[in-house]
Amino acid sequence: MKVALYGSRHQDSHVDDIARLVVRLVEHGDSLVIHKKLYDYLVTNIGDNFARATAAAAVTVEQPADADVALSIGGDGTFLRTAQWVADSEIPIIGVNTGRLGFLAPFTVAQAAEAVIDKRLAGYKIQSRTLLRVDLPGGELDTWPYAINEVAVLKKDNASMITIAASIDRAPLADYLCDGLIVSTPTGSTGYNLSVGGPIVQPGSPSFILSPVAAHSLTMRPLVVDDSSLLTLRVTSRTPSFRISLDGRSVNLPCGTDIYLSRAPFVVNTICLPGHNFFDTIRRKLLWGASAIE
Repeated sequence: MKVALYGSRHQDSHVDDIARLVVRLVEHGDSLVIHKKLYDYLVTNIGDNFARATAAAAVTVEQPADADVALSIGGDGTFLRTAQWVADSEIPIIGVNTGRLGFLAPFTVAQAAEAVIDKRLAGYKIQSRTLLRVDLPGGELDTWPYAINEVAVLKKDNASMITIAASIDRAPLADYLCDGLIVSTPTGSTGYNLSVGGPIVQPGSPSFILSPVAAHSLTMRPLVVDDSSLLTLRVTSRTPSFRISLDGRSVNLPCGTDIYLSRAPFVVNTICLPGHNFFDTIRRKLLWGASAIE
């Protein structure tokens, strides 16, 4: 099996566990593709013994090609960067949680080792996640033009409110006078969208969510639309530019730019723990049903 590894470089308390996982994969005869920055981090923190143990099998590259599975070692933010790393290859990703919340990264290091080394992924289900694609007329974004969680159109710091004229399939929807507008996937519904009062949407639902940020009118409520729709956004403001953020990667654009949002032509495949249930996850992560603190 060919295994690709991508990971955060801010997890000193887990570095020994990660190094043991890598060595076990090597000893098992798996072919490894390790992101160069992660490999350098492990060598720096573990030392020459680790480098010698993995030198024959570990290939450090900037992007994987034909791996059977990718391990994302960190938190949800690391998972988003791993998805960008594998890009449109649709390599299934195991999210290994060494961070905090872990909606996208439910596996422990030990569970990931069991799934890949002991069970060879037998019995594990793959769940596909849709992405948003951003297109600009006559130009390209200075970043990867896809988002797993959300695309946020926002006013710049210390600026007055912006007006966002939104259309769906070229039919006018609304003029949002607000601090911003979040267009979220079902995966991202538990992220930025949730923090501004948007709904939680079950992954796999064919939908996008539009949630205004600090709307001037209370009648501007979150809206769920079919993900086959083409969304068009145009921003006007007293300032000459605004900010667009794709899963936290921000770019400034001039006001008057048309932004086209649509479903990406590929998906991100995630591997689920046996018995995975989305509703159990949100109960645990959001403490739904927890007893009141006495």
